[in-house]
Amino acid sequence: MANYQQLSKEIQERIREDRLKNRKNPYAFRDEDIVRRNPEHDRANLWRPAFVRDSEKILHVPYYNRYSDKTQVFSFYKNDDISRRALHVQLVSRIARNIGDVLGLNQSLIEAISLGHDIGHTPFGHAGERILNELYREQTGRYFNHNVHSVRVLDGIIHRNISLQTLDGILCHNGELELREYCPCEMSTFVEFDNKVEKCYTDEKEIGNLTPCTLEGCVMRICDIIAYLGKDRQDAMRLKLLSQPSFSAGAIGTSNGEIINNLIVNVIENSYGRPCLKMDEPYFDAMRQAKKENYEMIYSNDELNSLYENEIRPMFAALYKELLSQAKSGRKDTVFYRHHICYVAENNQYAKGDFPPYEEQEPNQLVVDYLASMTDDYFIDLYHYLFPKGKHDVKFTGYFD
Repeated sequence: MANYQQLSKEIQERIREDRLKNRKNPYAFRDEDIVRRNPEHDRANLWRPAFVRDSEKILHVPYYNRYSDKTQVFSFYKNDDISRRALHVQLVSRIARNIGDVLGLNQSLIEAISLGHDIGHTPFGHAGERILNELYREQTGRYFNHNVHSVRVLDGIIHRNISLQTLDGILCHNGELELREYCPCEMSTFVEFDNKVEKCYTDEKEIGNLTPCTLEGCVMRICDIIAYLGKDRQDAMRLKLLSQPSFSAGAIGTSNGEIINNLIVNVIENSYGRPCLKMDEPYFDAMRQAKKENYEMIYSNDELNSLYENEIRPMFAALYKELLSQAKSGRKDTVFYRHHICYVAENNQYAKGDFPPYEEQEPNQLVVDYLASMTDDYFIDLYHYLFPKGKHDVKFTGYFD
């Protein structure tokens, strides 16, 4: 039997009374407090408010298009009913704005963070992220994390003058680390933010210490988990990799609809009018248990992981080595130059500011930028283009297999 919780009558009455009296949430981030690297540009107006501008900029960054063919969890299936990363960011945005609306937070800031949070994600999901991190680490001693790279895409590759508050929410969205309580930290300058970003490249543990500087960033962070927790189960069942009874019942339920509804209700119930987000202990424990079950029954699938290790990993290694050679050569007739360096230059031709030449940055970083930007299909096609006799390939499970 379906289990859909509701807000308590007390909280519902309090929310309605506050709305009737036009009471504002004092913990919401105000548009007028936005911080940009170049404050002379992108000033808010009536038809394009501060954080609406960020959302629009992110939507029009060319790499946003590539969400549509990047793996969310399941890479090797031709199935239009299985989530790709494009749907995931939309679900995160919708769920986070739902919570933000009831809590009286800045919904435009929430939307901007949500839409941009995975724009730096690799092809082939977290398996691709893990492999690229290992290759980058071997070459440079630095770490690759998709949330950090999402910031680089919007702030270091494609220059769009995105706000500090949006970038920080993106940086701190780590959906793999759940907390019972999310309280924003204090941060107001790009000097602090840039130090925060750099530590993520050099200190492996820093990713686990990230805290958003806005309550809106905290909302998006918890909604990243809410959005994928039940949806990944739904996708796995559609692929017949497991069945519904495989999951234990808990306070949050087992179906995607129950999980989304019940976690939203519990977060609002425990966070309304407060400076932090919080869940009841039973709900938090149930969420952690659900994540654990997802890892055991979905993310640790031996067949899928075998394909990642035996096919995708050597393809990554071969491409990394070849592209690094092309990057160091400086030649303009290479795939690397024509399809990456020129692509970045073309999309920065109207950027406002004085930026150093992109192609003069450290070659390993440039290669990582290119590999991380690829969709799954782009990655496979490039491998076969550069290595027409390469022994590695991916066979997709088709609609009628």
